[in-house]
Amino acid sequence: MNPTAPVITPERRARRAALLNYFSLFSSFSTLICCALPSVLVLLGMGTAVASMLSAAPWLVSLSRHKIWTFSIAGTLIAASFVMTYVVAPRLRDGEVCEADDPTTCGEVSKLSRVILWGSALIWSGGFFVAYLLGPILERMDR
Repeated sequence: MNPTAPVITPERRARRAALLNYFSLFSSFSTLICCALPSVLVLLGMGTAVASMLSAAPWLVSLSRHKIWTFSIAGTLIAASFVMTYVVAPRLRDGEVCEADDPTTCGEVSKLSRVILWGSALIWSGGFFVAYLLGPILERMDR
């Protein structure tokens, strides 16, 4: 053991896991906003809504130009969150730090993190479907 290495407490690990889950959530929202939502709106005949959305937030055009990076980074963060939540975190539960007043706090936080994580994965999956799979499916059905 290296005496100069920083000691990472279970509380600090829990904060890192929560931070990773929140980054996953926000990156999955970026995939939804940049690529999936405009496609669905155009598909439903609401092109003017997309035009007004792009005039209000022109940075979405740049984000959608780099959708491969957007989806890759979001997918990587979500995968890392799944590994952290379901592989690493169960090994750390023995040293879990909770408030003495409320022993259910850790369980509630863990449940909230799992809900956020699965919500992020669902949003990312929907965005991926619309951005990459829906077009080829509709083209094939049109033939």
